[in-house]
Amino acid sequence: MQHIQHVLPWSASGTERTLSVFRFGAGPRKAYIQASLHADELPGMRVAVELKRRLRELEAQGRLDGVIELVPMANPIGIGQMFQATHQGRFEFNSGKNFNRDFPALGAAVAERVAGQLGSDAEANVTLIRETMVEALNHLPDPASELDGLRVLLMQHACTADVVLDLHCDFESIMLLYALPQNWPRVRSLAARLAAGAVLLAEDAGGNAFDEACAVPWLHLAERFPQANIPLACVATTVELRGMLDTEGDTCALNAEQILGYLAEVGLISGDWPAAPAECCEATPFAGAQYAYAPHPGVVSFLQPVGARVKVGDPLFEVLDPLTDRHSVVSASTDGILYARERLRFAQPGLWLAKVAGSTPIRQGRLLSD
Repeated sequence: MQHIQHVLPWSASGTERTLSVFRFGAGPRKAYIQASLHADELPGMRVAVELKRRLRELEAQGRLDGVIELVPMANPIGIGQMFQATHQGRFEFNSGKNFNRDFPALGAAVAERVAGQLGSDAEANVTLIRETMVEALNHLPDPASELDGLRVLLMQHACTADVVLDLHCDFESIMLLYALPQNWPRVRSLAARLAAGAVLLAEDAGGNAFDEACAVPWLHLAERFPQANIPLACVATTVELRGMLDTEGDTCALNAEQILGYLAEVGLISGDWPAAPAECCEATPFAGAQYAYAPHPGVVSFLQPVGARVKVGDPLFEVLDPLTDRHSVVSASTDGILYARERLRFAQPGLWLAKVAGSTPIRQGRLLSD
């Protein structure tokens, strides 16, 4: 195991933050796994603890057939953002920006550099594109903030990977994944291993989140140079490891084994591993997800558990204003599965309270909320 430490730029005077990357194995193929980019989403960090332990064992046994890089704490900035004993790890205090938005978009910069150099050899094209991605990142202007520096460091490690897993969670949630539609066939077995209850697919969810920043450039380059043989060489997905409170050791250890089984399936780990289950949830368009909001302030009472299958008109939650006695029931506007609920129980303006994954697109434009 190699422990790589990067010092973040622009730390406050007299202080220093570092990003730790743990590298296991060797070889031309690579997987990159990071956890808790939203620093208050801790199930991924707990899974990463188990992954690090198991990867040490597998490396000692000589069973790693490629490089696996693990970043157990992908956000050293947000991990220390506490306000009155409440962790605030989703938005950077200094800028108010979401830690999982606005990653460098590499497609145009890479296309400009590789124009005229791509041919029919897919392997040669992949090598050139990855080298050019690293070059493009290295030639970005000096980071203007600690957050900018963190984004570039994470991308520098991930952009050369065949598989990228970004481990997150929602507030109260089932297991689910986000991915490009084109990568769904290669992500399906991971979803089946994790017993995901939903998979949301989109080419452009808006905001250039980390997984899309890794995967979308390959899609754009293949479209830009149709005469060249350019595979979608990065399978990137965001894995939502249920809810924020789901850090139980046994469950997280099981999730780590399921992830390792997937890495073995794609050729990065040798030995006998359980096959992926044949059954898997249906993947649905992210544009088909209903974000349900309250029509007024009040105390929220949920009327459906996460994981419930609902139909149009089924009640999701009720809102009761204790001062005016106004009472409202918010219902499903699509058939699907209730995959996430807000943890707060007092309705706020513009704050979603429930999400339903449906199969019919009902939204346009930017799909991700901040």
